[in-house]
Amino acid sequence: FRPMKHLWILALLLFSSPIWGQMENGDDGRLPCSRCNPYRFCNCSHSGFTHVPMVTDQALSLDLSFNNITLVTQNDLLEHSKLRVLDLHGNRLAVIHPSAFDALWSLEELDLSDNQLKTLNYEWFKKLEVLQQLNLLNNPYSCLGSPPLFLGLVRLRKLMFGGQDLKELNREDLKGVTHLDELTVQANNLARYDSGTFGGLWPLGHATLSLYGPFSTNTTLAEVLLLDVCYPETKLTLVDLHLNHYVSTQPLRKIIKRIRDLSLRNFSLSDEATVSLLTLIDGVPLRSLKIVGLTLTGEGRWVRANRTELRNMDEFFVSDVTILDILKFAMTSEVQFLLQNQRKLSIINSKMFLLSCYLTKMMVNVQYLDVSDNLLTDLTISYMLCGNEETLEELRVLNISGNPLKSLSTMSRLVTKLTKLTHLDISRTSYSSMPPSCSWPASLRYINISRAKLTTITPCLPKSLEVLDMSYNNLKEFVLELPILRELHLSGNKFLRLPAGGYYPNLQTLKIQSNTLNVFSLSDLQSYRRLENLEAGHNKFVCSCGFVTFLRSLLAGSRGVKITDGDQSYVCDSPLNLQGDAVDRVTLPIIQCHTVLFVSVSCGVALFLGMLVSVLLWRCHAFWYLKMSWAWLKAKRDYQRHRRQREIEGTGALVSFDAFISYSERDASWVENFLVPELEEPSDSTDLASPLTLCLHKRDFLPGHWIMDNIMSSIERSHHTVFVLSQNFIQSDWCRYELDFSHFWLFEARGDAAILILLEPLSKDDIPKRFCKLRKLMSSTTYLEWPQDEERRPEFWRSLRNALRTDD
Repeated sequence: FRPMKHLWILALLLFSSPIWGQMENGDDGRLPCSRCNPYRFCNCSHSGFTHVPMVTDQALSLDLSFNNITLVTQNDLLEHSKLRVLDLHGNRLAVIHPSAFDALWSLEELDLSDNQLKTLNYEWFKKLEVLQQLNLLNNPYSCLGSPPLFLGLVRLRKLMFGGQDLKELNREDLKGVTHLDELTVQANNLARYDSGTFGGLWPLGHATLSLYGPFSTNTTLAEVLLLDVCYPETKLTLVDLHLNHYVSTQPLRKIIKRIRDLSLRNFSLSDEATVSLLTLIDGVPLRSLKIVGLTLTGEGRWVRANRTELRNMDEFFVSDVTILDILKFAMTSEVQFLLQNQRKLSIINSKMFLLSCYLTKMMVNVQYLDVSDNLLTDLTISYMLCGNEETLEELRVLNISGNPLKSLSTMSRLVTKLTKLTHLDISRTSYSSMPPSCSWPASLRYINISRAKLTTITPCLPKSLEVLDMSYNNLKEFVLELPILRELHLSGNKFLRLPAGGYYPNLQTLKIQSNTLNVFSLSDLQSYRRLENLEAGHNKFVCSCGFVTFLRSLLAGSRGVKITDGDQSYVCDSPLNLQGDAVDRVTLPIIQCHTVLFVSVSCGVALFLGMLVSVLLWRCHAFWYLKMSWAWLKAKRDYQRHRRQREIEGTGALVSFDAFISYSERDASWVENFLVPELEEPSDSTDLASPLTLCLHKRDFLPGHWIMDNIMSSIERSHHTVFVLSQNFIQSDWCRYELDFSHFWLFEARGDAAILILLEPLSKDDIPKRFCKLRKLMSSTTYLEWPQDEERRPEFWRSLRNALRTDD
């Protein structure tokens, strides 16, 4: 047991050694994150990381938001000198090493908001000399700390800090920050503020302040703070305020005359506070008032403020209005001063179901009117626009989107009298049909009827349009002559092809995303004479060879039309093996894209290879060998068949000749003048001189039979085969055939030896290697040489006769 225990301890130590080494190097628990796009933006958010992950050192932007990171060590970001954006928003970050950001020399944006940082350290930022944007919101620190936190951030232009725990702001806190484009401070529980803390920030483009506590309990502090940031050039936004009596509006008393642009967000107002606020802005040079998220807690009794003059106000914007006691709320027409002087008026998402003709007639200066996302109907819109009476004579832009409107003909009839109207937004309505014809003001240039329920297009649309948005309807085709149209938006419909461009000779921009387009071609685009920008992504493209090639050239900008919705928007829907692949990365086989060329080249290559192989086979006599192989098989089959037949009949082999003579036609004179007379004509009475029967192809081959059959038959019917060798023999294919076949026959069938006669001196090396049978015979068989000396010829004939009469 003890030895096993020691082994386990040793193994544990060995296993833990590399882990401890990683902990010392700062890599303990660090996992890699490879979610980086080609633009070197690495999105590692919502991934459950507990430590800063390992990311490529080429990253330009790193998003680590909404993880569980609790600390940033000295080495976590050591190799990220190229990083420009770092987002650590929404973690549980409580500890940051003083030199954690020292290597980030190129960092321009840093987000540390919504973490657990209780203290802020100036050493974090001392080497971030090019930092332009810093977000420290919603951390549990009570002060910014000392020495000055932002002293070295000379290029800082956007600063956000504060939270529910921020209690004090001292004069030195913002030392080093000269001017900002945007300042956001959450100080709802601020208890101490040194006058002049924000006084050095000039110019200051936009200040957003959350001062709920000071406005409620310490109006003096709120007033001092506001005086430090309010300049005529500064846009002021106040957030999360609840003004329930006139006292709570007093911090605005001195600064309201200094500012020109005031925004109120998430605001709550009682009747008393409303009257007090209106009294404060009476006659001031305030040009713009925007209220987003307004809650009215009173009953609309604002009569005391009906003499308020807002002659200088150019824009009034209010949205997301909630009236707590709508049944008692009674805003009278005596407050028309709120609406009669502005050129730009917006009342959005305020549950407004009626805007009286009396009020609209008083809007003599209104050029921009936005009443979107309310409860206006065709009937109340008719009342708002005063029927056939003149009203809103200066109106240029009208936005009635998001209201339950149903009759497009009613809308066209009502706006016809608005002779200066250029832009009309009637999107997100309930229009389901379009009348055959409509009347519109001649000045109309822009119409937005997107996100309705239209299925067809008629000549109701005016020909004066330059921009038309019909996206996200149920359209399948678009055929309408619009001669001066510059932009056409048709995304989110059911188009199978691009509309014919001949109807829109001046069209420059076409957006037709998210339809059912399968393909479009160069001819489709050429029908648009002046098309410059195209957005056709997110369609069901069939990635054929022609379309892929064309779209790649289009994405490369070689067709004169610019794709403005990105390469990744163009994805193959079919064929199935390419589904989901980006068109610019698809690789199609050459046989599919260039069939004719591929077949032509393939046939050419095949023909060349066939000719090359044929030449090689011819040079190697492969055809002759094939012919011989077939002949051998045939001969062997015939021989076995004849042998079985003879065995059945009980007869021997039929032999008619003593020898079959194989010779070249060029050696025929020697055979006819010497060999035949000597062997077939008797010269004496001895047995050796008795005549022999020879088989010669000239006289003994049966006429009308295949020559190969004659050769096989003659060899089969002969006791021996005599080869008359010479250079002529070697050059004869038929002689070589007879040689090879006889070799097969002699050794496979009978086992006799062939008889070789050399008419001229030949050695085995003189014979080409393709005559393998002959070379083998010359190595294993005794041959006779034809003597040139006549005295030795009798001996030659005697030896030949002895060979022909020998059975062994």
